[in-house]
Amino acid sequence: MSELPSVGIGLVGAGFLARTRARCYAKAAGVHARLAAVCSSTPQKAADFAARHGVTSACSDLDELLACEDVQLVDLCVPNHLHRPFAERATAAGKHVACTKPLSAYVGQDLPDGTPDADVSAVPRAQMLERATADAAAMVAAARRHGVQLMYGENWVYAPAIRRALDLVATSRGAVLELRGWEGHSGSHSAYSKLWRYAGGGALLRLGAHPLGAMLHLKRLEGEARDGRPILPVAVTAEVADVTPAAEAAQAVTELATGWVDVESWGCAIVAFDDGSRAVAYGSDTLLGGMQSRLEVMGSNFQLACNLSPHDLLRAYAARPEVFADLHVMEKAGTPAGWNTFLPDEDWTSGQVDMCHDFALAAAEGRPALSGGELGLEVTRLIYSAYVSAAEGQRIAL
Repeated sequence: MSELPSVGIGLVGAGFLARTRARCYAKAAGVHARLAAVCSSTPQKAADFAARHGVTSACSDLDELLACEDVQLVDLCVPNHLHRPFAERATAAGKHVACTKPLSAYVGQDLPDGTPDADVSAVPRAQMLERATADAAAMVAAARRHGVQLMYGENWVYAPAIRRALDLVATSRGAVLELRGWEGHSGSHSAYSKLWRYAGGGALLRLGAHPLGAMLHLKRLEGEARDGRPILPVAVTAEVADVTPAAEAAQAVTELATGWVDVESWGCAIVAFDDGSRAVAYGSDTLLGGMQSRLEVMGSNFQLACNLSPHDLLRAYAARPEVFADLHVMEKAGTPAGWNTFLPDEDWTSGQVDMCHDFALAAAEGRPALSGGELGLEVTRLIYSAYVSAAEGQRIAL
């Protein structure tokens, strides 16, 4: 029996996303994805993470991690403003890079240090589009220049439901005419997510990036299979808003995250493609009861509905919250009481496991991943063009 290809993973960050990645690399089949190193801005967090997840080396900073010869793939689980500088340092060190979404974001990186938060979010959206897109393009170029792979952490591309849907579209001999996709939950309670200077945007960026990435991927594959060229987006129209003040004005009881400072808690984008088809994608922080992630595909001779979360592989009822103790239901679930859909393997159904498998194997084989930097660049361009549309109240040509 031939030996499995092997790759050493270096995790940058030791928070929620890094924990997810550690679980998923451990589940990856067909490749030996070794957790070779982890680093954090808080060294003790890196040490604790390494002990908990069996990581070989706990590093004090990125430079120490990049010096580890056992690391071939660097997975960036860090805030948006660090994506470009960390990716460029890692690619210059000859490491493959995986970067979480968004590939890049506008967080005032072209403004003087000490610029007030309000001045960051007041920057014209066209300027944001130019800078965020330039940063994403620079990351793609850096990887190409140093002969390594840049991988984009869009797990929807790898979700089993969406992968199966792509097979059905390819077999149907029909045309995709309309796409509808959304991701919603009750909102992030992190203070950083509520300020543009840290997040680079609100719900459209944090949540809408997922359906938009899947839509761009699907239309690219549809066009390449039919005509040998991708079907591309040509225009976007968008609306964004923080809708939670409506509850505050009504003095209504709310279980949603509030206190959004200068980012939207709801955003919707309508995308026109060059074949005449349309897509509607939105992200929302106004959904109670757990994460909802869905993609619907309307074709000329078919209709598909992909439920990443929730789904009903397992439904459970509890008379009281303590019945199932602290067992995980799904991301952002409010309570284990009543009827719930306990997801048997959220990492798998969300596409995280197959994504990590592909990233590790791509690094080991030196080939592009299914979700590469170019997809991340196009998602960045599309979302910030949507922000321009929302600000100017008009359709924006791409």
